[in-house]
Amino acid sequence: MPAEPPEYLHPRPGGFTRRDLLRSSAFVGGVAAGLTGLNAVAQEPATAAKPDDRRASPKAYPKIKKSINLWAFPYPDRMSLRECLQLAKDAGFDAVELNYDLESELSPKSGPAEYAAIRKMADEIGIAISGLCSFLFWPYPLTSNDPVKRARGLELAGMIGKAAADLGVADVLVVPGAVTIPWRDDHDPVSNDVCETRAREAVGNLLLDAEKLGVSLNMENIFFNGFLMTPAEMNAFVDSFGSEHCRIHFDTGNIMQYQQPEHWIPQLGGRIKNVHLKEFHRAGTDHSLECFRPLLDGSVDWPAVVAALDATGYEGYLTFEYFRPWRHYPEALVYQTSDALDRILGRV
Repeated sequence: MPAEPPEYLHPRPGGFTRRDLLRSSAFVGGVAAGLTGLNAVAQEPATAAKPDDRRASPKAYPKIKKSINLWAFPYPDRMSLRECLQLAKDAGFDAVELNYDLESELSPKSGPAEYAAIRKMADEIGIAISGLCSFLFWPYPLTSNDPVKRARGLELAGMIGKAAADLGVADVLVVPGAVTIPWRDDHDPVSNDVCETRAREAVGNLLLDAEKLGVSLNMENIFFNGFLMTPAEMNAFVDSFGSEHCRIHFDTGNIMQYQQPEHWIPQLGGRIKNVHLKEFHRAGTDHSLECFRPLLDGSVDWPAVVAALDATGYEGYLTFEYFRPWRHYPEALVYQTSDALDRILGRV
């Protein structure tokens, strides 16, 4: 209900008194002075606000796009794939990165028709698919000492590439090999030289189909697996294939235990085809997947990272990768991440 107007604005039966007139004159004069001040401000030339990098990036990166991995959503237990894609769209993401496994809608159980339907659904929602990755490279490493696991890993990696093509997705993340896998007790360590030989053979075979399918196999850097631990090693491995379909999927968090992502990026340069944003906190002592944090709650120097990517001419996706959907209000993580990315990219 509106408040009662001031007493001096009530109409009086006998007209205005001298006191009323003085009050009215002061009111009108104040309004006029205020309008004059506004006009003066409007006529002064606007000065650009000084960027404050405590609150947002001092530079905008409009050509770099926002993406989020499906692992950050409670899929499939509590949300359908459509709900996840719609939530990402509503939160302001440009794309979602999907994951291939053995049981979900993105698995050997699906074929071209099912993948075409997923693509159509994403197009209807208005969100892109930034890439395809998988945890299957860990139980079935391409460099395992077990020839049965190696063969199954190669088979599944080929299926992932075919699924990407059916989805109309250009980028496939590949873990080319593993000397060690600390969180699995069924993996025998592989010597570095044998690991590299097996990885080269596996990726070479996969590239034959990838080139026909028109998809890019992007090698991921991972400190856990003890393989391709420096930019020089990664570059040499990728360049040895002489194929534009073999590139790099750079992960910021996967080297943060010992190195700096902004140091890797200039050395990898134009080989970077896709990027995972993982936040890592060096203050912790847990070096499992639990060491990764929500975006901005860690040790990564994000202004330096995006500046380094921009210097290489990178215009692809920055995909937030996180493995623990929030138990309560899982959409909050998605919206928080979108806001953090807006700040990193200078959109606010």
